[in-house]
Amino acid sequence: MVNSLHTIKAPIEDELKVFEKYFRDAMRSKVPLLDRITYYIVRRKGKQMRPMFVFLAAKISGGIKDATYVAASMIELLHTATLVHDDVVDESYERRGFFSINALWKNKIAVLVGDYLLSQGLLISLKSKQFQLLEIMSEAVQSMSEGELLQMEKARRLDIKESVYYDVIRGKTASLIASACAAGAASTTNDSQIVETMRLFGEKIGMAFQIRDDLLDYGTENIGKPKGIDIKEKKMTLPLIYALDRSEAKERKYIINLIKRHHNNSEKVQEVIEYVWQSGGIAYAEEKMHHFKAEAFELLHELPYSPARASMEDLVNFVTERKQ
Repeated sequence: MVNSLHTIKAPIEDELKVFEKYFRDAMRSKVPLLDRITYYIVRRKGKQMRPMFVFLAAKISGGIKDATYVAASMIELLHTATLVHDDVVDESYERRGFFSINALWKNKIAVLVGDYLLSQGLLISLKSKQFQLLEIMSEAVQSMSEGELLQMEKARRLDIKESVYYDVIRGKTASLIASACAAGAASTTNDSQIVETMRLFGEKIGMAFQIRDDLLDYGTENIGKPKGIDIKEKKMTLPLIYALDRSEAKERKYIINLIKRHHNNSEKVQEVIEYVWQSGGIAYAEEKMHHFKAEAFELLHELPYSPARASMEDLVNFVTERKQ
């Protein structure tokens, strides 16, 4: 049974409340329009899973310090900036059931807001002289950008291999969770081995998290009708890659043609989804997700047991077993 987020937050509940004020302050601006938009963002924030990774990693690695609040704010500012920019790139007008920034204030303003949030993350690290945290965050920005561009490059030909898929998700998704865990550890200890262990742990979880996200797009008995959004957007994810790798040349050509030319046809998308299920793509992706999760737990268990470590395990189970 997966514990609720409320239960998982228990060891860091007080710290998260302090963080909320710290984060609101980091978002403030003297420009009324910008202040209005950042207020809108704060009011509609998500589950705050990445700050949870930061605080739990810090508690596991030694204890929460002032620098931990800087680390959590940096990671959440970066994450929020990428979401704002992603909505512009994807021409998405909804985020978590609310209008996106670009839907309400148009693309130019949304891009500038994303830039502002990213710069705030860089500035709070410099002002508090947390140069290691700045390095960790900068590497995350680099990896996320490279991952997105690699995916765009490969998506044109629909010939992505499994190894390249891992490179893509390691950059675009896993790097941020890895940075959250590394920053949490670096905020409280000078032990480079602990910081690296937490970084690798976060990377493995990020890989499992993205594979889980890809699986949700194909639907399960629990969530009803599959969405097929990745197929409509011609994104090559692990279930599809596996299915195509094991198909005959003629069958492979037929499926790729459906994705290229009929990705906006719901019936054709459903045909691709059924093909992936029948070819064992879903079962294979689930196996790989559990493999990354098991590797993450091995790394985590190198560190002493604590209530924070137990909550971190519960958080991992939450993000890899979620239904939406």
